[in-house]
Amino acid sequence: MISSPRDVTAPEKAAMSRALEIATRGPEWGINPRVGCVMLDSHGTTVAEGWHQGSGTSHAEIMALDVLRQRGMTARGLTAVVTLEPCAHTGKTGPCALALAQAGIAKVVYSVPDPGVESGGGAEALINAGVEVDSGLDREAGTELLERWLGATTLRRPWTTVKWAMSLDGRAAAADGTSQWITSPASRHRVHRDRSRHDAIAIGSGTLLADNPALTARTPHGELFEHQPLAVVVGKRDVPAGFAVSEHPGGFYHHRNHDLATLGNNLFERGVRSLYVEGGPTLASAFLAQGRVEEVHISLGPLLLGGPRVAITDLGISTMTDALALDIRDVHTTESDLTVIARPAKKGH
Repeated sequence: MISSPRDVTAPEKAAMSRALEIATRGPEWGINPRVGCVMLDSHGTTVAEGWHQGSGTSHAEIMALDVLRQRGMTARGLTAVVTLEPCAHTGKTGPCALALAQAGIAKVVYSVPDPGVESGGGAEALINAGVEVDSGLDREAGTELLERWLGATTLRRPWTTVKWAMSLDGRAAAADGTSQWITSPASRHRVHRDRSRHDAIAIGSGTLLADNPALTARTPHGELFEHQPLAVVVGKRDVPAGFAVSEHPGGFYHHRNHDLATLGNNLFERGVRSLYVEGGPTLASAFLAQGRVEEVHISLGPLLLGGPRVAITDLGISTMTDALALDIRDVHTTESDLTVIARPAKKGH
């Protein structure tokens, strides 16, 4: 039986705070979640820590067990405090639940249940092996840490951010199609940082043909970030030979139709758990209209452009009662412009 978080001790609560902290040392991108693990002895003293460093590396629990071995210690009788329910499947590494049980761990305290079809079930496996299990400690903080991975795993599609830049009157470009630059260098640097924090970046074929963008994630000094997202082009038109995106350092994928459900499935199967949609207006609007967006980043430059090139096109909304309501989560300001971070409001709010 899985116990409630009321059964945990003060040292276990402190260890969970530490596990949540060290979990952030892992990458924000990738097929695997960010997980932290802290091992406690019978006195509540920390004897080992571990965190997941990315796909193909040891999971947090295995790293902590390795630290114990290196110190000449045994795991028998210890408590493992973990931010996510230990996995019960074999992928690039073995199941953590089995490893913990075989090592002699007496108790496991975790924050968030694993919703994965393949990876879930670790708590049950631990209980069947005679390990005491407590679930739900600091669940709100654990869920916030893992929200992209949890959302993608539950929906079976990438957790999606849609970004666009526009003038104060809602235009993405001037009447002749020029759009460089609506926003400031500081806002554009933020976009590059956000690109580096996602598994993939998507644009429509129309935007590709008009701008031939590199779609790389670059530092303010023009250097490439360590992580480069997969570059995705959505649309039936061919990508011309020699276009920068075809040689993207993060890889290139051309989705040759406008079916966003299939796109989401295909990207998920490729290991993409977070997607950054940069547009143009047609693609961004399609994601919004179909309710396939978890967050929007709207950068506003201090310009008035007028004309037909609106940043967002038809969303299928004909009356105010059907408007797509947003909850504003944050606002970033620079000397000359601002960026609004918002999320679709939950129904009933």
